Amino acid sequence: MAPQRDNYESSRAADERRNNFITHLSMDEDTEKLLHNSTNSDHPTSFLRYFLTSSGPPQIITLCLLIALALGSTVGVVPAVVEDRYARLNHGYTGEPCLQIKMGERPQECMLGNDDAQNSAAMTSFISNSLTFSTSSLMGSISDERGRRGIILLGIGLSLLGPMFLVLMQLDDSISPFPFYASHAFSGIVSWMAVALSSLSDVIPSEWRAPAFGMVLAGFSMGFALSPILAVVMSHLMVSIFALIILVGGFIFACFYMPETLSPESAAQARLNRLSERPPMNTQADVWKYNLMRPAKELMILNRNKLFRLLSALAFFSGCIGSADHTLFLYYVEENFGFNDSDIATLFLIIGVMGIFVQTVILKPFNSLVGERRVVIVSFLVGSLCNYLYGVAETKRTIFVSATLASLTGMSFPTISAIKSNNVDEMEQGRIQGALYSLQSLASALGPLLLRYVYNETKDGGGFGRGTMFIFGAGLYLVATLFAWALPEEEANSNYKKYHAKKRSSIEPRSERQDGLNYGSTQDA
Repeated sequence: MAPQRDNYESSRAADERRNNFITHLSMDEDTEKLLHNSTNSDHPTSFLRYFLTSSGPPQIITLCLLIALALGSTVGVVPAVVEDRYARLNHGYTGEPCLQIKMGERPQECMLGNDDAQNSAAMTSFISNSLTFSTSSLMGSISDERGRRGIILLGIGLSLLGPMFLVLMQLDDSISPFPFYASHAFSGIVSWMAVALSSLSDVIPSEWRAPAFGMVLAGFSMGFALSPILAVVMSHLMVSIFALIILVGGFIFACFYMPETLSPESAAQARLNRLSERPPMNTQADVWKYNLMRPAKELMILNRNKLFRLLSALAFFSGCIGSADHTLFLYYVEENFGFNDSDIATLFLIIGVMGIFVQTVILKPFNSLVGERRVVIVSFLVGSLCNYLYGVAETKRTIFVSATLASLTGMSFPTISAIKSNNVDEMEQGRIQGALYSLQSLASALGPLLLRYVYNETKDGGGFGRGTMFIFGAGLYLVATLFAWALPEEEANSNYKKYHAKKRSSIEPRSERQDGLNYGSTQDA
């Protein structure tokens, strides 16, 4: 029986090798590569190993963690300090700090100071995002030609100004919040995040870009999860000083350890491509005209095809409500639900932990299972639900539950970034990331102002009351969902070609796979 068993196993192995040989010959090079890598690419450990051992991604994650830790630690400090300062400078308030007074007992001067703070935050967001809209596409294109590292360092350096003025404002009671808001607005001239995403695209394969961009958000989430706790155990001034020290440390870390991810060959090819697109310039006036018009010309990549136009619509509508949520949410819950430092710390701990879980545990397998298009649809539907709950909430518990669910909305940003990255070549990564970031910045500039207008019109009883602005935001998320539904699946999903390659190799008749070619005796075996 042993010889027969050996003959059977040998015959079975030969049949398997012959079938594999036929399948190999019947596929083109791209399909073979997709099938060869499909098993390994679906393993989370393969992705994490590749991500953590690459040059660039670990450094970017570290920067995101440090910056989020610094900015997140002051997220509850800024409304408290600024509201109190406006109440004293603009409305003559002389009592104890506003946020130390119970919600129903706060004087009118504190309420007016809160309104001033929200208006200043909305205007700062408008100016900052307008600057980003004007420059982000150009910065992205320049990073394609000159490298990513220098622009990332410049952007992080500008982000130091806001925390510095926050510290100075608390050391000197006569300093207005204006320098703090002005420095934040000015930092929008260089958006280092769009360039950081391009840097990741330089080294991460297309099928892993959505979870890789999600890891960036996970770094932010970890920082925001830990940072507000500091405001509970430290004074506002000490927290602000700590944030400034962390940001300076992050900048020094970037100067010494942030690598250049763009290859010299890609940079040289990008420069040649830009030169070929440049119109004839015979006079100095032509040079000035070209340089002034270049930011607008870089944005024209968004009109290249249907996919980019749909992604532009997604970026606009989601940017409107996303920025408004981030800019106005804390002011809203402090004013209407009496959130204090402890509540804010708990809120951001929940948001941070859930953000880490969603980006590191859920996004990768969910994206592999349903594709990028459906990930975006689900994210926007959850965003609409959460904003509706914000608007109708009557207790803190509803706010906490809604904020927990809202972490799923964070899947949309890395997924949209991956879709646009996967549909351009390596010489245009900075250009497309910058262009869509510019459009999203325009939306982010308009969103807080639009929702503040809705709030001002409804806070005294119109519509659904003070929460009407979030219900309006839920409607914008639904509009964005319709555009996400219209995304062409074959272009949006990175696993589309791989899936159909597998399907083709398993069900397509052999005669069709071989396209009439004769491979000898193996065909008839």
